Amino acid sequence: MRDLRILIVDDEPAIARALRPALQAQGFAIQVAASGAEALAGLESASPDLILLDLGLPDVDGVTLLQQIRARLHVPVIVLSVRGADRDKISALDSGADDYLTKPFSMGELLARIRVALRHVQQAPAPSANRALITIGALVLDPAQHTVTARGRPVHLSPTEFNLLEILMTNAGKVSTHRTLLHKVWGPEYVSETQLLRVYISQLRGKIEDRPDRPTYILTEPGIGYRFRDSE
Repeated sequence: MRDLRILIVDDEPAIARALRPALQAQGFAIQVAASGAEALAGLESASPDLILLDLGLPDVDGVTLLQQIRARLHVPVIVLSVRGADRDKISALDSGADDYLTKPFSMGELLARIRVALRHVQQAPAPSANRALITIGALVLDPAQHTVTARGRPVHLSPTEFNLLEILMTNAGKVSTHRTLLHKVWGPEYVSETQLLRVYISQLRGKIEDRPDRPTYILTEPGIGYRFRDSE
């Protein structure tokens, strides 16, 4: 079995020098790209299992590159950036990032985020014709094909967004607490990250609701969590 491959996309040589040995020590095979063009070429040559992406690249904006990556490859992408504003995080997550880590960060935290992202992929159920469609209103989630449509149109979701939506729709009509959702989607180390959950809920509403400011699918239970509207 081959080592899992990580593509680091960052134009700062010091970042690559710091990350490469630490990640190799954990058994990962590493490839580095210093520009968007190199990163896109690396998608073909490296076939990465996970991508670490900086937003400040010399030839293309990182969010634009993220969208291009998502159009070609469906692997976890963790953004590493000095941009710490909520609008930057939301833009990156909305464009398909699975996680967002603000520089500077500890290697321990990065490794934890990588483990969570890879766990989502490794634990994803194999496609099966027996996994029934979930239909609520004009929203259809296909667990077997890992697809979502709203009013007949495809909705493009990151793996994390899909996992969150599937949990909510599977438990339609029931309240899912913040802690439960964070534990199921991100893992036990994330159970206090309620702001992260709010960001993802906001993204999902933006993609599936007619009026994200007046949601009819994902309903907030103040101080408790969220409830997906009943299927009836």
